[in-house]
Amino acid sequence: MVDCKQVLLDLVKPIVDDPQTIRVEQRESLDENEVLLFVYAKSEDIARLIGRQGSMAMAIRNTMSIASRLEGKRISVKFESYEDAK
Repeated sequence: MVDCKQVLLDLVKPIVDDPQTIRVEQRESLDENEVLLFVYAKSEDIARLIGRQGSMAMAIRNTMSIASRLEGKRISVKFESYEDAK
């Protein structure tokens, strides 16, 4: 079984300026075939993870879709800054 949460954390940590503040949470979805993953970081790092016109976010989601195929589930990745999460 693949730990999608850890895979995503290992994927995003090298991209951000402050890897110590990155947090990844897995939440329940209404769809049993979906895994919801939320990435929390500072707003500057979230901007870096999303990239121009969402290009970095799309690349991260595409990479995570490989892990989801092993699980037979769909993965949704959401990016949130700590300021938005309060």
